[in-house]
Amino acid sequence: MNRTFLSGSKSSKYFSATIGNLLLPVLLLAMLFPDAAIAQGNLLITPRRVVFEGSKKIQELNLANIGKDSARYVFSLVEIRMKEDGSFERIAEPDSGQLFASPYLRFFPRSVILAPNESQLMKVQLSRTEQLPPGEYRSHIYFRAERDDKPLGEFEARVDSGSISVSIIPIFGITIPIIVRVGELSAEVAISDVKIMKHDSIYSTSMVLNRKGTKSVYGDVKVEHVSDAGIKTTIGRANGVSVYTPNAKRNFEMKLKDADKVDLKKGKLLISYNSDSDVNPVKMTEVEVLIDFSASK
Repeated sequence: MNRTFLSGSKSSKYFSATIGNLLLPVLLLAMLFPDAAIAQGNLLITPRRVVFEGSKKIQELNLANIGKDSARYVFSLVEIRMKEDGSFERIAEPDSGQLFASPYLRFFPRSVILAPNESQLMKVQLSRTEQLPPGEYRSHIYFRAERDDKPLGEFEARVDSGSISVSIIPIFGITIPIIVRVGELSAEVAISDVKIMKHDSIYSTSMVLNRKGTKSVYGDVKVEHVSDAGIKTTIGRANGVSVYTPNAKRNFEMKLKDADKVDLKKGKLLISYNSDSDVNPVKMTEVEVLIDFSASK
């Protein structure tokens, strides 16, 4: 376990279904395992990422319309770069060390129309990978909602008594990663540069997640306070924190929502990064932080 001295600062899984009214199992999954599902607008997707390893060639996604209106959803493959702050941007060419999975992926259907409380399976198939060199290949499926027959983003102008009113159609979109791993790959994570901040009575912590190896990492960050008596209290948690290849590090910040339950002027913090698994999560790294508020300004 690594130990860090920290100076305080006041600065700032799822259910197979066909088309039909099958939303209830999806909602139950989302309630029991909220980190297995991802949603934006009125589209609920489970699971939240797809990983092909070994001999697996086909995987399924469950798409559910949790809204009150029927909606048409169209799907496409896109390429994305992760920045060091964790944000994303679309790219056309891979960065050095980045491999795209899109040439080896097929999915169907490519669009669906879902009534309220209706769901459907989407199949993702892997092909033509026999001669692929070892490595991790990644692309993302982009899910886009279209609410009516008008082109997405089109605005309508109406003439009424000499005035013009403009109605803008909202665009809803979400992406999930599709990762293909070929060969024996590995990764390590280390936490460094931990800082704690307090702003308007709200505590937060920042850190750097350092990734080494041949594959991406995906896991949960947990912050625990350990009192002088050895009592552990979880004061912060962030699920689904990733560092994608080829990135070597990610700057990460999170609020400590339950920091008011403990005395941060005493004891220490344990910050861990655990692999994302409902069955057998593995602690990939942990750092011990000793807080020294005497250095605060």
